[in-house]
Amino acid sequence: MNANPSTVSYLEDKKGIWNWLTTVDHKKIGLMYLVLILGSFLVGGILAMLVRLELISPGEDFYSADTYNRFFTMHGVVMIFLFIIPSIPAALGNFVLPLMVGAKDVAFPRLNLASWYVYVVGLLLAFWALLYGGVDTGWTFYTPYSSEIQGPVAMIGLAVFILGFSSILTGLNFIVTIHKLRLPGITWFNMPLFLWGMYATAIIQILATPVIGITMVLLLFERLSGIGIFDPSMGGDPVLFQHFFWFYSHPAVYIMILPAMAIVSELISTFSHKKIFGYKAIAYSSVAIALISFLVWGHHMFTSGQSRFAAMVFSFLTFGVAIPSAIKVFNWLATLYKGSISLETPMLYGLSFLFLFTIGGLTGLFLGTLAVDVHLHDTYFVVAHFHYVMFGGTVVAFIGGLHYWWPKMVGKMFNETWGKIGAVLVFLGFNFTFMPQFIAGFRGMPRRYYTYGEEFTVYNVLSSLGAFLLGIAFVIVGINLVMSLINGKKASKNPWKSLSLEWETQTPPITENFEVDPVITHGPYDYDKVEVQ
Repeated sequence: MNANPSTVSYLEDKKGIWNWLTTVDHKKIGLMYLVLILGSFLVGGILAMLVRLELISPGEDFYSADTYNRFFTMHGVVMIFLFIIPSIPAALGNFVLPLMVGAKDVAFPRLNLASWYVYVVGLLLAFWALLYGGVDTGWTFYTPYSSEIQGPVAMIGLAVFILGFSSILTGLNFIVTIHKLRLPGITWFNMPLFLWGMYATAIIQILATPVIGITMVLLLFERLSGIGIFDPSMGGDPVLFQHFFWFYSHPAVYIMILPAMAIVSELISTFSHKKIFGYKAIAYSSVAIALISFLVWGHHMFTSGQSRFAAMVFSFLTFGVAIPSAIKVFNWLATLYKGSISLETPMLYGLSFLFLFTIGGLTGLFLGTLAVDVHLHDTYFVVAHFHYVMFGGTVVAFIGGLHYWWPKMVGKMFNETWGKIGAVLVFLGFNFTFMPQFIAGFRGMPRRYYTYGEEFTVYNVLSSLGAFLLGIAFVIVGINLVMSLINGKKASKNPWKSLSLEWETQTPPITENFEVDPVITHGPYDYDKVEVQ
């Protein structure tokens, strides 16, 4: 006898490839995003290993300078546009956000599916360009270089333009879902901080992403028509491109990091078994980061010839955007204080985030200081800072969130011992990779160079060995998660004893998320009032 459809998990309901490709279930769409995003992460990681392989010693070792340039450019493009930007909102956000508000789905399910197909088109174009030979403009596509060089620059530009639409559609869906589909009892200040992070991220996605889209269209138009927009040889202005690009790309940094902060709020509270400290301060700081992020793009251009007054203003605002980030870190640490901390795998990633992101944020203040930035601009110090924020922040939090919600998503538990080993190796491998780059950059090693002086050899050897250790760590993480699908024990309804609403439904959730609308009797962080069963 068939099971009652209302109690069948979404993984068992309507099987088959066609049903997955035409589904409007936010959970299945989240998993489809997850598969493609992790695939992009694998490609980007392989390209990073190829870069570090060449840099293990000075001079030409394995491939030419042009090939090296293509590797680091495509590494940046794949990691930024195909992995980091969509990773948390599109995969984890799609899965858990409707569950957290008690909804059956996102506000616009068909639009959600459309955003996935738009992402697929952008991904295929980007990988086509990679197989076609790749580009060597750097992931920033600076003109006039990107206006003149050979290679599939137009194809990559079109891919970025299309991927932007996927980001916009996802952000629009999240804003409407949070506004309109929350259950009675879930007020603005009684909903998980993950939702505040997603909401602030969605604001940036909708407002900033059209700018990069327009910029890519102008770049394509210049390449195809020969009319000068950015190329000075045709009467264009290359600094205008930098203004357009960074007006999007600095807010895009917070498209990447705000979702990570949102995950960390959940991890810290859940595994401290304690009410989050300063809920409203963390919530408001997410919105503050989103708004201030639109005002600081000029700190990327201190050496571009902008006026000293403009540089001073951008420097001041750069220090200002650090304040709401510091508020979050302080409140997370205060939550940990006297908490009943349990060091499960997701919490190890949460604690790693606190350490790594703090280093990334503090080193950003050096780059926001005018006199210091002139010395450090376009050195490996910038590379290390960027990776401590993006990888040490976003990627580490993404992996932590993936482990946290993995039992709910697939109904299986991963091996906790191997999970912890993977988390520790990721932490060690990352620091071995990028900490030496701070020193190399401070001593003057330029970024993106194919070779370097003998005095930088020790730093590059350490960095390359760290990259190989990091690669091994992610192999362990990946194998552990895959093996859990094969022989992992069945997950309970609420394995982490969390109070958030997504843990109230069965594991894995049913297609419509909840058999009946749950009654809200407590907040998501009321550990001082509620005993979790």
